[in-house]
Amino acid sequence: MIFAAGLGTRLKPLTDTMPKALVPVDGQPLLWHVVMKLKSAGFSRIIVNVHHFAQQIVDYLQTNDNFGVDMRVSDETELLLETGGGIKKALPLFDQESPILIHNVDILSNLDLSDIYEWAGASGTDALLVVSPRKTKRYLLFDEEYLLDGWTNIETGEVRSPYQGLDPTSLRRLAFSGVHVLSPSVFPLFADMPQRFGIMDFYLKYCHQRAFYGMEKKDLLLMDVGKMDTLEEAEQFLKQL
Repeated sequence: MIFAAGLGTRLKPLTDTMPKALVPVDGQPLLWHVVMKLKSAGFSRIIVNVHHFAQQIVDYLQTNDNFGVDMRVSDETELLLETGGGIKKALPLFDQESPILIHNVDILSNLDLSDIYEWAGASGTDALLVVSPRKTKRYLLFDEEYLLDGWTNIETGEVRSPYQGLDPTSLRRLAFSGVHVLSPSVFPLFADMPQRFGIMDFYLKYCHQRAFYGMEKKDLLLMDVGKMDTLEEAEQFLKQL
């Protein structure tokens, strides 16, 4: 599933007339780069959620014959559901017996998506979150076995976790990449979540009950093409990959 429904406010004024997913980088929309990466990794069914200038994305996919894959659109035109709500709404579009790989539309990286997907399926995890030691304000917190225990904002000191009194300094502090794999084993849990919520709320609600693992990629090259300044650097970044 590609998250393509966001408003792209950090990419204004470009997103005043188009969705973030269709903002071009090196001559092709961000959505094209992610679809091509998924196709080359062997994925044959792709779900794209839409909200902001939704019809433009639908038209783009149709014009390109859905890039030769089973392309399905999850329409959030009436209400932007955030990352967790977006997955919940799209659940009927998935194969109910296969893990789903989630990929933000504005992420460019050197990740081997087929390797990540196969590892998640073979390991029996309930969810696999690709993480790295890059610098950010918000970190996920993992124990020695890379099981998710919580989340922290190092700027504000906020800590979120189902474990009371969690000490962030005693745990692995890693940054989320925007790429993760969900097992069908957790699909039923979405029924207890609201219509609109962030996927991190879901992970933090159930991490003490389910096996949510981090996969650390120390050699990760990743760019979040979410701002105008990174947009200018993205073309050069693609040549690095």
